[in-house]
Formats: sequence, C-alpha cells, structure tokens
Amino acid sequence: MNKENAIEIRNMSKQFKRVFDKPTTLKERLIFWSREKPEWHQVLKCINLDIRKGDTVALIGTNGSGKSTLLKLMTKILYANTGTIEVSGKLASLLELGAGFHPDFTGRENIYFNASIFGLTKAEIDNRVDEIIEFSELGSFIDNPVRTYSSGMYMRLAFSVAINVDAEILLIDEILSVGDQHFQDKCYAKLKELRDSEKTIVIVSHSLDMVQKICKRAIWIYKGEVKKDGNPKEVIEEYLEQVVLDHENVNQNKEFTKQECILTIESPLKGQKFHGVSSLEVIGWEVSNVMDTVVQVCLANQSIVEATRYKRADVLMHYQEACGGASYNRQAGWKCELNTTGLTGNQLIKVQVVDARYDVVLSEDEINITID
Repeated sequence: MNKENAIEIRNMSKQFKRVFDKPTTLKERLIFWSREKPEWHQVLKCINLDIRKGDTVALIGTNGSGKSTLLKLMTKILYANTGTIEVSGKLASLLELGAGFHPDFTGRENIYFNASIFGLTKAEIDNRVDEIIEFSELGSFIDNPVRTYSSGMYMRLAFSVAINVDAEILLIDEILSVGDQHFQDKCYAKLKELRDSEKTIVIVSHSLDMVQKICKRAIWIYKGEVKKDGNPKEVIEEYLEQVVLDHENVNQNKEFTKQECILTIESPLKGQKFHGVSSLEVIGWEVSNVMDTVVQVCLANQSIVEATRYKRADVLMHYQEACGGASYNRQAGWKCELNTTGLTGNQLIKVQVVDARYDVVLSEDEINITID
C-alpha cells in the first residue's frame, strides 16, 4: 500500500442475494423449496479508489447507487465478494449513531459504553468525557437515563461521542442533520476543524451544498460504478444533469395532475432605478415538473421576448435538497435583453413560464423599475 494513502480499494465488487421470505406453513415450505435458487444482485462493480491521507472526500449518488454499501465495506461491517480494501490508520465510523447505547443507563454511562466501541480505554474516556458532554450541550440531562431523552438529544450525544474519539480516518454516512440548526452548524464547524487538522474524512451525503463547502474531492457512484471523480463542483454538475435525465426518462409519458413551477426574477431588483440605459438584462431561474417550458418576458407594452435558457447547477442542487427530487429543467436559468430606448418613469416587467405543449401559463411574476 502506498504510504500516502489512507484507504486503497482495488477491483472490489459486492453482490447481495435476493432473499425469499421465511416459510411458515407446510404449503409455504413446499412452494419455497420448489423455487429457483435466489438470484445475485450486483450493487458495486470493480471499484478502484485511492483516498489519500488528509483528504476530505464525498461519495454522492442517488439512493441505491451503492454509496452506503461502499462505506460499510471500508468499515468491515460488510465484506466484498472480490477485490481488496487496505486501510492505514485508526478508523471511526459514524454510520449508526448511538449503536451500543442502553436506554436504562444515563447519558454519562452510555458515553463510556459507546466510546469503548470506538476503541478508547477507560483512561482515554476519562480525559475526554467533559469535552464530550460540553459538545453535546446536554447539561444536567447527562445524568438522566437516555430513554428520557428526545430523539434530538439522543442523536446529539451519539454524535458528540463519535466526533471526539480522535480517529485518523472518519467515515460518515448521512448523519449530519443532527439536532437543531445551531447544533448542525456546530457539527459542520467541527468537521471543518478536523479537515483542517489533516484528518481523512469520507462522507456520504445528499447535501450537495455541504459537500461543496467541506470536501476537497467528490466521487460520483452511478449504478454501482465510479462515474466521475474530481473537483466537487464539476462532479456535482454532471451528477445533477444525470439525475434530471433519469427523471425525464422515467416520467416522460407521465401526466401530472398538479403542475408545479417555481419562478424567480433575480435581476433587476424590485424598485431598482436606471439612468441613461438603452437596454436592460433580465435574469432569473425556474424549475418545474413539466417537460417543456418557455420563459416569456415583456417590458411595458413592448413585444414579448422569449428568454434564453442556460445551466444553473446551484438551482438544481438546492431544488433537489428542498423538494427531494429532480426538476425537469436541466437548463434552469434564463435571461434576456430588453430594449429600453425612449422609456422613462415607472415601468413594469412581466415574466411568465408557459407549458410549450399546451400553451398554458404555469407561473408568472412581475417587478417595477424606474428609468430616468
């Protein structure tokens, strides 16, 4: 293994059997044993990765692409059918927060149980217990049984233990929505601190904004294979395009009973004043569950102008996180140039999103501007 690597993965594949329901009655047993042998489903295919020491890497992809399976293989919760995984350094995994917690014991007692799972001795836990309690912000509740905790308190304690075990490699699986916004911000700040201290971090997350802010590298896994590996911004842009394309292919013949559209005018701003201009650029974005949309813009009583569409990965990223799905608009952005020659005083800009198939207005907005 290269000494500069924290994790090295070679030709690794993983398959799962399709398991039949356990038979109970005699009739079910006869049917069960007369069936064909269970099939194998390949979830990871010939993965080859080098994760260097000090890297902060995100694994991104749609549900079922194999991200969490890959992380569990790294922790040896699961084992590959073929290939090898070599890990250099002390590893801590934040896959199942609170594993090892007992509901009848206090938070303080569970700190000792949980931290011991991560390989800490009692003396090491003694030295860190106050820091863990302080980070969790549980105060006097730390000496109450954890069965009395809210789900947020439980997860905060579990995260506080896992993040303070001083591991060289951290594996994190979609658990950063811990507690309220204040505590989430605190968790992100802690991760940045660990990143800047040259810890090796591998994160599975659907929060693409967080990936761009924290990670130095992103790996997109698509249908069990590494599709792209590199700069997070570039990887996320290609990933989002594929998400929209797959969404279109699945739903291209589907007619939604409720057409949904979000329209935003970013520039100019409402009430903005302009002096001595002969033209004006109007910019915005829209996302919807309609396949073919057209953005139409009109200034005062002039003719309607059809806006030009362009890519807006930031819009698609936030739409996916907020709405839990993909827009149909790979080119979410729109812009157009309006002629303002001879116009003065208050003017109204109207914008409409139209379903091109049926010439139906999906959404509309307007802003007032002033031209001197």
